[in-house]
Amino acid sequence: MERDREATEKRLLETIGEMIAEQGFENLGVNAVAAQAGVSKILIYRYFGSLDGLIAAYIRQHDFWLASSFDFSDTAQIVPAVKEMFRRHMERLQQDPILRKLYRWELSSNNEMVKELREQREKVGLALIKQVCKRTGRPQQEIAAMSSLVTASVTYLAMLGDYCPVYNGIKIGEKSGWKKMYREVEKLVDKVFSD
Repeated sequence: MERDREATEKRLLETIGEMIAEQGFENLGVNAVAAQAGVSKILIYRYFGSLDGLIAAYIRQHDFWLASSFDFSDTAQIVPAVKEMFRRHMERLQQDPILRKLYRWELSSNNEMVKELREQREKVGLALIKQVCKRTGRPQQEIAAMSSLVTASVTYLAMLGDYCPVYNGIKIGEKSGWKKMYREVEKLVDKVFSD
């Protein structure tokens, strides 16, 4: 019985991902998702509480910050670890069109599910910032500002890159442009931690 539930939840999560990839969020509905997954819509309510609950579960699995873990316990390796975290975030945004759609949708939504996801992401971000500050002695405000500028700007540029191939002369629609940006992010991280 438990395996049946796990298989059904997995099928529903895969289906919602496929539907978002194909048509975005505009035509999502409980009936359409249930029909495409080949399950009763009652199971969406039973397992996820609502369509929003299903979407939230999908986002939790695919959101970079909610689905990733980072270890900043080795003080000597903080700078490389921070660079690696930003590199992985940039790569994930480039490679995952569904994640970019989710972020665009989230920007235009303000329901309870979205508020809860933002709060969860905020907790994860603050915990990472506090770890880095504890290990390096850097002021929290400084690390929070750097992290916010890097993550918000690369998220915006990744979403924009789906429609606009060049931004400030950088080819954001191509890997070469992202490599250039990553090199500059590395330099920024070095400067922040070199004082």
